[in-house]
Parts: sequence; structure tokens; C-alpha cells
Amino acid sequence: MLKKAGLIVLLILIFGVMVVFSYLNTSEVEVNLAFLSVTTSTSIAFTVALAAGWLLGVLSMGVFALRLVNERRSLRRALRVSESEVSSLRNLPLSDAD
Repeated sequence: MLKKAGLIVLLILIFGVMVVFSYLNTSEVEVNLAFLSVTTSTSIAFTVALAAGWLLGVLSMGVFALRLVNERRSLRRALRVSESEVSSLRNLPLSDAD
């Protein structure tokens, strides 16, 4: 409950900072890409750059998470094989007992 309330307060705070940032930065800026030149406000340019960076971070983290899931699956498979081998070896009678 407290964690959810803290998250809501954080989101409201971020939204408030966004509104103040947009209000204070109304000047125009020219964003020159290799093939396109766009004139937009400073706040929109920062917002687009932040969203693009966030999206690239999520995508790269997703690739890393998929690799971990795949490795975990193969390790579980190897563990099952090893456990079955150990249990079959435990069931064998001792051949060199006196």
C-alpha cells in the first residue's frame, strides 16, 4: 500500500516537473538529422530524446533478459539429466563389496 502511494507521488512529481520544464522552455530549437531538419520547441526535443533513450534501454535490457531465460532453461535441463544419472547410480548394487 505504501509502495503504491509512493509510486503515485513520484509520478505526480515527475508530471509537475514536466509541466514546469515545458512552461519555462518555450523557445524553438532546430534539430538537424542527417537527412531531415526539424524545428520544434526545446521541451518536445528533450521529451523525444528521453523517450527514445528509454525505449533503447528497454530493448537492450529485454535482449539481456531473454539470454538469461535461455541460459536458465538449459541449466535446468542439465540439472534434470544430472539428477536422473545420480539417482540411477544410487540404485545400482555395489559390485566390489565383501
